[in-house]
Amino acid sequence: MRRMAGLWAALLLVLALTPTQAGAVELPIRAEAALLMEKETGQVLYAQNEHEALEPASVTKVMTLLLTMEAIEKGSLHYDDVVTVSAYAASMGGSHVYLSEGEQITVDDLLKAVCVASGNDAAVALAECVAGVTELFVEQMNTRAKELGMTDTHFVNCTGLPAEGHVTSAWDIALMSRELIEKHPDIRRYTTIWMDTLRDGTFQLANTNKLIRFYDGATGLKTGSTDSAKYCLSATAEREGMELIAVVLKSPTGQQRFEDAKALLNYGFSTYALLHTAPEEPFPAIPVVLGETETVQPCIDPQEAVALVQKSQAGGLSQSVTLAEQVEAPVSTGQELGTLTVTDAAGETVQSIPIRAAQSVERLTFGTMLRRMLSAAFFAG
Repeated sequence: MRRMAGLWAALLLVLALTPTQAGAVELPIRAEAALLMEKETGQVLYAQNEHEALEPASVTKVMTLLLTMEAIEKGSLHYDDVVTVSAYAASMGGSHVYLSEGEQITVDDLLKAVCVASGNDAAVALAECVAGVTELFVEQMNTRAKELGMTDTHFVNCTGLPAEGHVTSAWDIALMSRELIEKHPDIRRYTTIWMDTLRDGTFQLANTNKLIRFYDGATGLKTGSTDSAKYCLSATAEREGMELIAVVLKSPTGQQRFEDAKALLNYGFSTYALLHTAPEEPFPAIPVVLGETETVQPCIDPQEAVALVQKSQAGGLSQSVTLAEQVEAPVSTGQELGTLTVTDAAGETVQSIPIRAAQSVERLTFGTMLRRMLSAAFFAG
């Protein structure tokens, strides 16, 4: 086996960052439950009562938005589609944008109304667009929740209005929030709006998520509050290429939920760095025994080459590469050929990244071998 060692290519970036104390942390969180997750790796950085089943209020709409964006991605729904508002949608109480029965409004404006003003009427109108009736849409919500591993969740409606048995957890909200912002970055076009209008400028909108204006790097995502749920929030923010998801449930006041979320986000951004691993030099080609081609090129999948590290670890990070001396055909694209290992100053493994074949190599057939032998003999003569 061959080995290569050296500093991580991105180390200079990390060395410029201020290190903080590693280890257990206590944050001034007053919410009943909270969780902080890094988007790209899905790693949980802080958790408090994260699996407690609680009412999410309008944070429910993260799932409503996810299903809507998935319908748009599939082509069954379009931003410029015009929706005729039903009597049921228009009847929604709580936060709303005063949709009237028979009113025509685009999917684009409905998304804006949900993301900015948390309109319950707009959420129902979107649900009816996607599934025909809200009952079927709620079934889709619960099915999607199971697919995402949201085991603490049961949805009863698409709005988050109080309903018996309508519960989720900080953990589950982080899962669906991550799915939404990672797979559908277009949602930022709506969740980052601070103020806007509907109906040709005649109806004003102001974002219920005050972090959008007052927190550096805020990208979304969704507020919620009812008398029983108290004050809830799934807050997302991005700095230096790292996006975090901070979930708080059952904060005592509206302002406190933002303070709780800021405490989580500040901790994440001050303590962790997201780095993309790259070898210091290209991997050498690996000989292929009995292959149609003589060598195969090793590579790293960028999606696998991501590490979340504490900034206090950064100064001692190093990498080593282990590759097979040779491989026997056939070789399939993506076949593992070695490992790139990132370690800290204490020699502990931070990340192990598979090194894979960049292309496939078929095994030599008898006919090909015979032709090569005859060709070699002919030219030798």
